[in-house]
Amino acid sequence: MPTLSLPAVDPSVDHAIQAIVAGASEDATCTTDLAAGPWNFDTRPGYGPGSSMGDVIRVGAPRQGELPAEYREAGEDELDARIRAARATLGDRVVILGHFYQREEVVRHADYVGDSFQLAGAAKGRPEAEAIVFCGVHFMAETADLLSGPDQAVILPNLAAGCSMADMANIDEVEDCWEQLADVLGPLDVPDADGLLPVIPVTYMNSSAAIKGFVGRHGGIVCTSSNAATVLEWAFQRGRRVLFFPDQHLGRNTAKAMGVPLERMPMWNPRRPLGGASAEQLRDGQVILWHGFCSVHRRFTVDQIDKARAEHPGVRVIVHPECPMEVVDAADEAGSTDYIRRAIEAATEPTVFAIGTEINLVRRLAAQHPQHEIFCLDPVVCPCSTMYRIHPGYLAWVLEELVAGRTPNRIRVTDDVAEPARAALERMLAAKPR
Repeated sequence: MPTLSLPAVDPSVDHAIQAIVAGASEDATCTTDLAAGPWNFDTRPGYGPGSSMGDVIRVGAPRQGELPAEYREAGEDELDARIRAARATLGDRVVILGHFYQREEVVRHADYVGDSFQLAGAAKGRPEAEAIVFCGVHFMAETADLLSGPDQAVILPNLAAGCSMADMANIDEVEDCWEQLADVLGPLDVPDADGLLPVIPVTYMNSSAAIKGFVGRHGGIVCTSSNAATVLEWAFQRGRRVLFFPDQHLGRNTAKAMGVPLERMPMWNPRRPLGGASAEQLRDGQVILWHGFCSVHRRFTVDQIDKARAEHPGVRVIVHPECPMEVVDAADEAGSTDYIRRAIEAATEPTVFAIGTEINLVRRLAAQHPQHEIFCLDPVVCPCSTMYRIHPGYLAWVLEELVAGRTPNRIRVTDDVAEPARAALERMLAAKPR
């Protein structure tokens, strides 16, 4: 009987965390709570254990109801078998979308795996599916609902899988910012002599449907880390300035690479009058940055890069543009999750890669490309808190509910929000990454 060849690296972050907790690994994790099932935290306010556990969750954030005991108590192999059986029964009636940052035990069942830009397109591209099971976070499921057909049900396996970055810009704060900008810049819907509006709003995909709707109503556009530069070019063709939210780092890194000086990128803190900037800074500004960030990518530091270079001469350092500017500047390259994936796939010679992005993707790439040495810049195993809320137990549950004729955890965007949000997303999909 032939022997199965195993990957050089186990891609499972859960296996790594369980080994750490059991004392079988000398690696470190940011919290041993990650070894527990996410259902232990679903009824509590908070993002759960992981990178965002210190962030303050917004009031009224969705919570998940109790998962039946049969799924909480099932082992990995049983859940895997139940997912496969339900998937086979459902056939083409269901499509499963999996973000790059999902755990290995979930991603292996996805029909499409990708970043937010790719999965937005995938959601739109399967009109025959009755249900779209989105293994990601809440704003992604909302986006899928906006882009899918009216008769398609979009399902988020765990309603507690939100996004701390997306919550850093709520609709009330953004509306208030818009009013304050109008006080400084004049009517924001009146173009100047050159036909340019005072401000074009640009929101990162990591934002609520309500924020996307705001952007759509005001002539703006959604971006992802894949097409942020293309989107900013689109916005500068239409406006004197860009209001970019919620991630300051993606906005700053992208605009800086396009030649926008740092002094023309004032920060907007929604808890301070005029965002903490002066009227002069706002008038002179070219990109107004919202005070938001990703807790995963904020963990990466220049010291980590220096250590990687000292220990691995010739290492190729690639980081995500959600990392702080100093980290992006110190790296060899910066790009979206799909950019990172493609860069590694394109490397023809054995290479040492130090990667600055979420650990689930890094471990999966290391397992898929054993000819390279691939490791995460952050030595502490600390996955995205909210992506990690999607456990195979929840995936098995929603699929078996669909088999039984029930539709749990359906995500719906109201019509008044959907129409303008859809317009902003269609502009995004037309802005192909360069």
